[in-house]
Amino acid sequence: MKNALTLQTIQQKIYLVRGHKVMIDRDLAELYGVETKQLNRSVKRNITRFPSDFLFLLTREEAQSLRCQFGTSKIGRGGQRYYPYAFTEQGVAMLSSVLNSERAVQVNIQIMRTFTRLREMISNNKELAGKLVELEKKVGNHDHHIALLFVAIKKLMEPPPGKDKRIGFSAN
Repeated sequence: MKNALTLQTIQQKIYLVRGHKVMIDRDLAELYGVETKQLNRSVKRNITRFPSDFLFLLTREEAQSLRCQFGTSKIGRGGQRYYPYAFTEQGVAMLSSVLNSERAVQVNIQIMRTFTRLREMISNNKELAGKLVELEKKVGNHDHHIALLFVAIKKLMEPPPGKDKRIGFSAN
């Protein structure tokens, strides 16, 4: 199971909805090895464990937007008939206690590691972007100073104005 649940596999199942990184009930059910309706029934039986910042139902627009991303059939054509639930990181963590199986615990560990890795990657990218901006500022100032340095060197290379000093014999 650990081989099948790679960081990339889980990352592909994390979506950004309403400014939150979420996983959809269908994808979680697949990872846990249960049917989506079984997962949702377990959640509904324990709904007090899932406040709105842990779990929310997608709107029609959100579901349609994601439908092309995860390839479900159209509503009314034998496919998904209900709008999916979106689980935030905290909601996913709560699922292991609701599903209460060894597989659920192991899957949750992998998912939590993936969320943590994503946070680290975002943090590292922010740090890198900040360092790049800082470097650009430094180089930008240096370019100006370097250009002024070249102007000064060229002026020093010019002969002084007014006096023409010749070395050697003159023809006069």
